[in-house]
Amino acid sequence: MEKTELKYGKSKVEISFDGAKSVKTLLENPMREIEDIEKEFRYCVEDGVIGSKPLKEIISPADPVTIVISDLTRFWMRQDVICELLVKYLHEEMGVPFENIAVVIALGTHRKNSEEERKTLAGEYVFNNVSMVVDHDCDADDLVYVGETSLGTRVEVNPLALGRKLIVISGTVHHIMAGYGGGRKSIIPGIASRQTIKENHIRALDPVKPMSDERVGSGRVLENPINLDMEEAGRLVDPDFGINICVNSASKHSGLFCGDFDKAWKASCLYIQKSYGLPIDHEADIVFVSCGGFPKDLNFYQSTKSLFNAIKALKKGGTVVMLAECPEGSGARDFFDWIVPLREGHLDESLRKDFTIGGYIFYAACEAIKKGNILLLSNIEPNEVKAMGVTAFSDINELMKHADTKGKDVYVIPYGGSVVPQLKEEYDRLIRELSTTEE
Repeated sequence: MEKTELKYGKSKVEISFDGAKSVKTLLENPMREIEDIEKEFRYCVEDGVIGSKPLKEIISPADPVTIVISDLTRFWMRQDVICELLVKYLHEEMGVPFENIAVVIALGTHRKNSEEERKTLAGEYVFNNVSMVVDHDCDADDLVYVGETSLGTRVEVNPLALGRKLIVISGTVHHIMAGYGGGRKSIIPGIASRQTIKENHIRALDPVKPMSDERVGSGRVLENPINLDMEEAGRLVDPDFGINICVNSASKHSGLFCGDFDKAWKASCLYIQKSYGLPIDHEADIVFVSCGGFPKDLNFYQSTKSLFNAIKALKKGGTVVMLAECPEGSGARDFFDWIVPLREGHLDESLRKDFTIGGYIFYAACEAIKKGNILLLSNIEPNEVKAMGVTAFSDINELMKHADTKGKDVYVIPYGGSVVPQLKEEYDRLIRELSTTEE
């Protein structure tokens, strides 16, 4: 009898695949780890730039410089390391005075940071030397209108992004709404107004039908209205230089893609798609997925990334067995409060009236769950997720009574948040699209 162990919180759970027809484990492709990050950084901003001049030829010592970095929800990419290398390079190699350098944390609509958190995000060296390290405020009175996209989004951004040399540091990953994170996402939602963010993000919903727009999704950029709108906003702001960070599943730096704001980001997307996109030749009857244990399964909201990825590998009408301990329960209120309009039958209508990112993730999760039977091993209260179509158990043996593996094709995904299964034709198409957009 074939068995495996999957991470669950700070422990492991043994799974037996009794009489399964086939069992295949899905893992991300091997990724390099940068051994000398300082050497790699120097190469990437000098001889290795993508689609632009080297950084030294773009910025002069007299220029005021703004560096945009991401917030705590994306600290897995350790941008503080890169931010310190950048500031040292600007100051020591290029002669830019510290007082000319400002750092803006791209909060979008997220909560403010404490002083200690700002120091962590920028790095102590940067925090102690540059003129300021400040949070973006999406509700500030001094946000500046820079134009309107062809889709009708009014773009208002932080004033520190304008009239100064602008460098954006971000991390690239697959993203359920925008196709990929990073790059232009540091403009919207990163440093945009609340209204601009809402106007962009609501494009995740089909303009007519009560459903998600089919052009929106992980890895999709070519026709994705959210991505196209973000790209236009990025061109309106026109950053001078982009630094895109890619990490492996251990959150170690694996790639730096620097240069032209758009071209360098798209090169990083291709790298991520080839690394984490995993071509499969068929969908399985049963998919066993773990978030990867603590801290990736702290709550159900965090765990949805693993759910979305597992669903992509599932045959319609099949079963997903998901391991997510969720010691913090369902997660952010902005996510789980949407259970009320779901139960009352007006989720789509309510989300369109008061769109939030957390609300859309909840909405998309409910859509994905309809593809099959979702069995959840968790400490979460079963009634909390029942309305979503999820059956929760606290005991693996009880759960397995409902997961018959006999004669079934089984996939096992030990790190559900990292691996993005894609039918081979979709994988090849997404590679082609990214290769085309890079040209």
